[in-house]
Amino acid sequence: MFAAIESLHESPLGKAFVALATVVGAYKLISFGLQFFSVVYDLFLSAPTNFNKYGAKKGLWAVVTGASDGIGKEYAFQLAAKGLNVVLVSRTLAKLEAIASEIESKYSVQTKVVAFDASVDDPANYEAILKAIAGLPVTVLVNNVGQSHSIPVPFLETAEKELTDIVTINNIVTLKITQTVAPVITATVKEKKSVRGLILTMGSFGGLLPTPYLAVYSGSKAFLQQWSAALAGELKPQGVDVELVVSYLVASAMSKIRRTSATIPGPKLFVRATLRSVGKRCGAQDRYATSTPFWSHAFMHFFIESTVGVYSSVANKLNFDMHKSIRTRALKKAARQKKE
Repeated sequence: MFAAIESLHESPLGKAFVALATVVGAYKLISFGLQFFSVVYDLFLSAPTNFNKYGAKKGLWAVVTGASDGIGKEYAFQLAAKGLNVVLVSRTLAKLEAIASEIESKYSVQTKVVAFDASVDDPANYEAILKAIAGLPVTVLVNNVGQSHSIPVPFLETAEKELTDIVTINNIVTLKITQTVAPVITATVKEKKSVRGLILTMGSFGGLLPTPYLAVYSGSKAFLQQWSAALAGELKPQGVDVELVVSYLVASAMSKIRRTSATIPGPKLFVRATLRSVGKRCGAQDRYATSTPFWSHAFMHFFIESTVGVYSSVANKLNFDMHKSIRTRALKKAARQKKE
């Protein structure tokens, strides 16, 4: 047997196979190295995105949804700090008014507020946004509003209201808000000529990797990936950049995580990394019009994609085990609280 293998190795066919394997291996290694360097360059070496091209300090406006808490609130503050006026959209009017007042006093920009219940697909909501931005030179939209499951849950046990709310908020409302605001952005870009438009939509590792026990949320975020990339192709010729922002966990009300770590940043650090990296893929080297901006999330995304792959059975099983464990702990905690 060994003699046969040695004979094959010495044959012209065997030599050709070895040469081909060497070339393919070298190509893979060089490609991996270049992509890894690209991740490092985007995260740590490249210059921060200059928001002047999106109208910062020029009297132009940004619209931020889900702006009363967490990541959305940080987007509003950090865009205002860059010199953009801000339209704040969220459910609770009192919170929005307090945030608007703080932003105006701190950054000397203008604000508007729109009370908007994203769990209801009501035409009056979109009319309220359109009325608020009528006549405003809007260049930026941040689609931050979103909802996940209360705890990980098997799809067949998912409550109908939870299922409907997730799809309504994450998909239908996000698309309709974009249909409302994007025409104003394209009109502003056409009129101003010296600025570009920007639409950022919050994605998730839940959409990057199929996620058992978060099936509805996972599917809703995967939908946003495809929609956002398609929209990027449509609006690029009109001077509007569209980007999906992929994140792992962020300490926020939606994630129910309070303690930050190297892999779980707070909203301030996450938003700072996102705005710094607009236009750069960071860890999302394999995806068009997509960024995984926070450094640890970027390396996680890159290495999963470069090794087992996001659609592999290995990744699926790891996700299954992790979220099943989270569900078990959540149910035990709920049972203890009920007894107490």
